[in-house]
Amino acid sequence: MEKLIITIAPTGSLPTKKNNPHVPISPDEIIQTGILCEKAGASIIHIHARNPVDETASTDFHIFRQIYQGLKKETNLILQISTGGRAGMEYEKRSKRLSLAPEMASLTTGSVNFPTSVYINSPDLICALAKDMKTYGIKPEIEVFDVSMVQNALDLADQGIMGKPLHFDFVMGLKGAIPATIENLVHLKNSIPKGSTWTVAGIGASQLPMSVHAINMGGHVRVGLEDCIYFSKGKLASNEQLVKRIAQISGILDREIATPDEARQILGLSLTPPT
Repeated sequence: MEKLIITIAPTGSLPTKKNNPHVPISPDEIIQTGILCEKAGASIIHIHARNPVDETASTDFHIFRQIYQGLKKETNLILQISTGGRAGMEYEKRSKRLSLAPEMASLTTGSVNFPTSVYINSPDLICALAKDMKTYGIKPEIEVFDVSMVQNALDLADQGIMGKPLHFDFVMGLKGAIPATIENLVHLKNSIPKGSTWTVAGIGASQLPMSVHAINMGGHVRVGLEDCIYFSKGKLASNEQLVKRIAQISGILDREIATPDEARQILGLSLTPPT
């Protein structure tokens, strides 16, 4: 079984320091979190930007650039920029950050109901973002909130807009999206082409059990305060604690942890990060 890739999603768009004081908000805090999580065993960091003043989600290119440049200077992590729309749905706001040419970026291939809103990703927008990623040489992480999003991604690949092998992130346990069950995870795994890689992002209380299933099934794991602010019931977590726990569990299950360069090999990325 190939080594385990751990992705850290430290910030997201919603949790604030009032929810958990360990949530990194400023660029410097996110950079320092990346340093700590790399030491704990992470090899990918999923990047969102926040407004340092009011902690809201931000589309500010300059904030994304500051985070990107700082992480690139201080770590060897694979930098994965989010193109999520919670901070702003417009294509231009979601695409400009791709000009930083990170090694990876998220691409949600469909629309989904969030608990209090609708996350809209029209076919034209998905196609435009995928073409931008191809232009900049960015590997998409296909964010799958429901099974139909797998087929939407396969259609883009068949059109030559995305290169194979594909990499998927199964986002499970979010209210309004696919429930976090082992049966659903097996179905998602069986729905993607052979040779693809996949990660599981369990939301809330599903983060730990879905992570363990992924380790045993040969997939990879995403953890972090974006998806769950607790370490256990009633106990707040830090990002590095969540990474360290997965690394320890994987070791107990006799599956080694991938370094960032080993993760690059597994994902088919260049061993030389972009300048």
